[in-house]
Amino acid sequence: MKLFIWFSAALTFFVTMGVHASDFRTIEWKELKPDDWQAPAVRDPSYYDRNPDAQVQTGLDAPVIEELNGDKVRIPGYVVQLEGDDRRVTEFLLVPYFGACIHVPPPPPNQIIHVSFPEGVPYSVTYDAVWVSGTVKVERKEGDIAVVGYQIDAAEVVSYFN
Repeated sequence: MKLFIWFSAALTFFVTMGVHASDFRTIEWKELKPDDWQAPAVRDPSYYDRNPDAQVQTGLDAPVIEELNGDKVRIPGYVVQLEGDDRRVTEFLLVPYFGACIHVPPPPPNQIIHVSFPEGVPYSVTYDAVWVSGTVKVERKEGDIAVVGYQIDAAEVVSYFN
């Protein structure tokens, strides 16, 4: 009986401690850049196929919004897989449009978020748009694929269409 009571209490704790969308402020990609800053234009993917030298990240000095540091946010985007195993993605770049970093040059650093999610996102969820909820850290990070201006330790990553 004591085991049942302990189990019930533990289950109640974990259910009530779950992640809720209402715990996070929904933001848009435009909120990651100053209003007066314009991102470089992105061309049709066929342009980059014909001009592979143009597939470089530009705007490396793109300004970030320092006031976002520590904010609990929820933002939609597309996954560029970085780390994981045969079932789940545990580290990825979140980008504002499909194909960024793969079929066209990476967006500027203030339009890329490096996401860590040790629990892992099932691969099937990462092939379409997702919602990422977590706490923002404003921090520049240089990687093999791109320079990023923001980090999120995700509390939840779910399909955009759920």
